[in-house]
Amino acid sequence: MDTRSPITVAIARFEDLLALGLRALLADDPHVSVVAQDIEYARIPVMLRAHRPRVLILDGGALRDLAEVRELSVQHPHTRLVVLGEGLSATESAQLLAFGASACLAKVAQARDVRNAIHLASRGLQLMPLAVHDANAAQVTSAALTQREGDVLQLLRQGRSNAQIAMALQIGVETVRSHARNIYRKLGISSRRALIAPPAPSAEPPPPDVARPARRRAAPRAVTRRPLHD
Repeated sequence: MDTRSPITVAIARFEDLLALGLRALLADDPHVSVVAQDIEYARIPVMLRAHRPRVLILDGGALRDLAEVRELSVQHPHTRLVVLGEGLSATESAQLLAFGASACLAKVAQARDVRNAIHLASRGLQLMPLAVHDANAAQVTSAALTQREGDVLQLLRQGRSNAQIAMALQIGVETVRSHARNIYRKLGISSRRALIAPPAPSAEPPPPDVARPARRRAAPRAVTRRPLHD
C-alpha cells in the first residue's frame, strides 16, 4: 500500500482547452492533488500563501516579464514552478530555469513529460529541456546559474549598468563583469543586448492573389513658353 502524501498542485489560468487537458491529466494521477485551479495571475501570491502547493503550473505566455518567475520562487520557496510556454527560445528557457523554474516545457508537450516534470519538481529537481525552438539551442549549456548570478541577471534584464548593479548588490564592478560573463556563457549569448532584445519579426511576402495598387502617375506639367521678342 502506497502511503506517500499526494503532491499538491495549483494551476494558473490557461486557455480553456489546455486547462481542461491539464485537469484531466492530473485527475488520472493518484499521486497528485489539485488544490487550486484557474487562478488569475494577480491572485497567485494570495493563493500561494493560503494553499502552499508543492507545485504551481504557470502559463509562460501570461507572464509580463520572465523575472516574475524569480519573484515567485524567492517569495514562495516552498512552491516549485513548472512553466508551459509556446515558442520559447533557448535563451528564454534558460532564463526561466535560471530564475528558479523547475521545468520549462512546450504547451504541446506529451502528457507523460508534464507529469514527469511535476514529480521531479516536487522533489526539488530541475528538468532541463532536451530541445528548444532556437537556432542557438546547441550553445545553451545545462549549467545552472548561481544565486548571485541570478540576482545579476535580473538587474541586467532591467537595463541596469554595471555600476548600478554593483551598488544594488553591494559588490565590486569587476565582480559584476565576471558574473555577467558567466551568465552569457551559460545562456549561450554574447552580450546583454540579447537578454532583452525582442525577437526579430519575420518578413513574409504578400499573398500572391492580392494585387498591389498601381502607383498613379503625376500628370505632366504644362510648360508656358515666353514669347520671343524681336
